[in-house]
Amino acid sequence: MDRPSLYDDDIVTSAEEQAAALRALGARSDLSNAVDWENVAEEIESVGRSQLRAVEGLLVQALAHMLKRLSAPDLPVTRPWREETLAFQIAARNRFERSMRQRLDWDRIWKSARETANLGLTPYGDGLLPNLPDSCPVDPDELLSARFDMDAILLQIAESRKHTPSL
Repeated sequence: MDRPSLYDDDIVTSAEEQAAALRALGARSDLSNAVDWENVAEEIESVGRSQLRAVEGLLVQALAHMLKRLSAPDLPVTRPWREETLAFQIAARNRFERSMRQRLDWDRIWKSARETANLGLTPYGDGLLPNLPDSCPVDPDELLSARFDMDAILLQIAESRKHTPSL
């Protein structure tokens, strides 16, 4: 193997490359049909997809906790939300691989974070801040930075809210 560490360095790209190699082998007529090449390739690709979904899930949780904190700052549970945000961000950053940047569905992450935050506020009789933007107002690099600044991101989200004219 010319890049033996790709699996350890970037499992998503590794899974895609291995799946493509298996499909190429499956297309060869001189090899046995005993192996279901397409399904084996799909299973290999699913490893990469599951890593991608894990990072998306952690980012959803980090953003949802920030949205809850921003939407209901006076609730007594905001301190754990801050700590949990940091834990989710660190976990996402540690699992993130450069090849994921373009593969992550940032609009889906943001929409899921908004839904999750709103559901998390409902038991407290609170709701999400109004007029939040439809697209994530935070740059992905900021969310995944080793120098993650939650307060700056909270301010950025607050300032991104769509202002509706007063009547």
